[in-house]
Amino acid sequence: MPKQIDFQKVAMETLSIEQKALETLAAQIDDRFSKACQIILQCQGRLVVTGMGKSGHIGRKMAATFSSTGTPSFFMHPGEAGHGDLGMLVHGDVLIAISNSGKSDEIMMLMPLIKHLKVPLITISGDDQGPMPQNADVALTLGDIQEACPLGLAPTSSTTATLALGDALAVALLDARGFTANDFAMSHPAGALGKRLLLHVKHLMHTKDALPKVSPDTPMNKVLYEISNKRLGLTTIVDDNDVLLGIFTDGDLRRLIDKQQGFDVNLKIADVMVKNPLTISQEARAVEALALMNEKKINQFVVVNDLTQVIGVISMHDLIQAGVN
Repeated sequence: MPKQIDFQKVAMETLSIEQKALETLAAQIDDRFSKACQIILQCQGRLVVTGMGKSGHIGRKMAATFSSTGTPSFFMHPGEAGHGDLGMLVHGDVLIAISNSGKSDEIMMLMPLIKHLKVPLITISGDDQGPMPQNADVALTLGDIQEACPLGLAPTSSTTATLALGDALAVALLDARGFTANDFAMSHPAGALGKRLLLHVKHLMHTKDALPKVSPDTPMNKVLYEISNKRLGLTTIVDDNDVLLGIFTDGDLRRLIDKQQGFDVNLKIADVMVKNPLTISQEARAVEALALMNEKKINQFVVVNDLTQVIGVISMHDLIQAGVN
């Protein structure tokens, strides 16, 4: 039977120990950190991260963070590297090797080849006494950290500190490169930020045969067919050069019926269309289009070019379906 313990108390003690580990790490940040950043900034290749066991799991996350913040990076498993994957590492790369003890056998086995390739080596370890940091161009250290594991065996505080140090490197490099939200979105096209920054009206608007258009002398029965057939809740009214003259929506139709108690199907659309409707550029961001629709309390925008020619229609449904919010 498991012994009775206060789970919340253990959780708070664990977090307290790991918080102290981060404070210990903060005291280790010095010129070595700056030198490591300079080496990575000068890298002509990729930033390669390696580590065994739990250090490897942290290394994978570090590589992913570097890659998404402007520093091309990937993880290399040190065990597999000894069986062919070391070909991933080439002259011009920079290697970050993680080992809390500073003496991972799998990484030390690679050291002669790392030196042969003249790849700058940055190590992350508890202290600078192991053979790994002794062979490093820059040896980053975590300091004397107590593991949160009560047995002092499972990597806990040390992996938290290593992850935080990786984040510190990534953020420092991001800042030095002048990396922007737009740059971030380029590597996250499927994410919410990517959609907010990368999707423009032109990517979602209805064009060509899907675009509802009628001439100003079109009778109402044909106007209604165009609105129904194109399924966008409106039609644009254009001249012979596709210049926008007005729009007519299904809401306008309901108001017309209420006002006139019905209408003549032969009525020309020019007599009832809404002139000077709100329009939007195809280069506008999709998120801006959605914000304007909400602000103006409308469900569609007519998209026009610099000559006020109709080139598309975009609806709120299109934006929501695309995940824009």
